[in-house]
Amino acid sequence: MPEPALTRYQSKGVTLLGDEHVPQEVAFAFTERTGGVSRGCYASLNLGGACGDDPSCVEENRRRVLVAIGAEDHLSALVNPHQVHGDKVVVVRSSNADAVRAAQEAATSGADAIVCTAPNVPVLLCFADCVPIVLVVPGGFAVVHSGWRGTIARIGAKAARILAEETGVPVSQVLAYVGPHIGREDYEVSPELAARFSAEFGPGVIWGERNLDLGAAVLEVLVEAGVPRSSVACCDVSTASATERFFSYRAEHGSCGRHGAMAVMVGE
Repeated sequence: MPEPALTRYQSKGVTLLGDEHVPQEVAFAFTERTGGVSRGCYASLNLGGACGDDPSCVEENRRRVLVAIGAEDHLSALVNPHQVHGDKVVVVRSSNADAVRAAQEAATSGADAIVCTAPNVPVLLCFADCVPIVLVVPGGFAVVHSGWRGTIARIGAKAARILAEETGVPVSQVLAYVGPHIGREDYEVSPELAARFSAEFGPGVIWGERNLDLGAAVLEVLVEAGVPRSSVACCDVSTASATERFFSYRAEHGSCGRHGAMAVMVGE
């Protein structure tokens, strides 16, 4: 299998980052902020439903992303968790209506990763500086939100292990995609947090005196879990330096929408 890589492309008027070599049954993408209907600070492809945007605009934006990845018929089955910066993982094993509803309810109560082995159940997590992760194996995928708390809790590793258990595919065969997030040049943290990350992941995750390379820490989490370093593709664009492409909570002082990581197994 080719090494994973993220390529920028357009589909149905929406700009995405994805990998054409991902296993065929899984469609996934990281979104950019253009191609939607939202206005003002949410312009234009805001996917976040809890940041103050018009809900009808958010729903249309989500529909457009599903159209772009070929899953337009499955909006009603969308699993979009209430992200709480923890390490809870919700597993979706069936596309049966009751199972999907149960997964949606569990996710709404708070979760930062969804593992899915069911066809036609799209999963969306939303971001505006934190690290999005998509993990893919034959027969399943995971979408993960890894802020600094989740990274220290190693939520990426937990999701990879659960995905491996659910599919029977070893972690060593996981393809991992680390999406757009705040870069080290834009992410100055407290001396205490810098010291904590340096102790957890080594001094290489700190740039200068106290700028945190959160993406590098996420990479170490995945490698520690058994994902080969060569099987991880990373977006190297900082959200805080590219607000024309992505939303950034830090650069936009909290008034912004959310881009997303969307994935689905396309079934019959």
